[in-house]
Amino acid sequence: MSIMHVVVNAAMSADGKLSSRRREQITISGEADFARVDRLRAASDAVVVGVGTVLADDPHLTVKDDSLTAARRERGESAHPARVVIDSRGRTPLDAAIVDDAATTYVCLSERAPVDKRMDLADRAELVTAGETRVDLQRAFAAIQQAGLEQIMVEGGGELIFSLFEVGLVDELRVFVGPTVIGGRDAPTLADGNGFVSNFPTLSLESVERLGEGVLLTWNAQ
Repeated sequence: MSIMHVVVNAAMSADGKLSSRRREQITISGEADFARVDRLRAASDAVVVGVGTVLADDPHLTVKDDSLTAARRERGESAHPARVVIDSRGRTPLDAAIVDDAATTYVCLSERAPVDKRMDLADRAELVTAGETRVDLQRAFAAIQQAGLEQIMVEGGGELIFSLFEVGLVDELRVFVGPTVIGGRDAPTLADGNGFVSNFPTLSLESVERLGEGVLLTWNAQ
């Protein structure tokens, strides 16, 4: 089996925020970065988000450019990458865009997820159970790798990104920094969660690229 490669991709404001304190979606990127994200999705086997992102933004997480979906089909792949939701308690709404039939969806649950939620979600997604009270990310990612998903794109949010760094699952971090200041002590940042107090993950800068009025930073995790 090939080695899984996990790329965390995010857009943040110049002051490091993902959205406002109301957790409302804010346009940080421009067209050039939107196109880049679409290409990255098209090159991935799966796109991963936390349930908080599903509840806040109701993302579809499909490839937008028809030429990219056509190229995937020519390679013998589905038009869109699989979608993965990290959802310890089974809170993914049954009418969420991410569980439609555009692509296969995996919902990763903990054992505490209610049985009725499991039964409802099982009609719309493949279920992965990993962990007692919270999703064990290492076990969950091992399970999706067993399903053939090896090129992984993570699109947030901050709680999930922190947790992935915490367990050492991040291989690469790509961040578009946009020309916007959001502010707010309660606004979500790139990596929320409990935060590190020691053994801080370090990154190796791979590239810096100007995109419009913003900049794309690419780091490799060490």
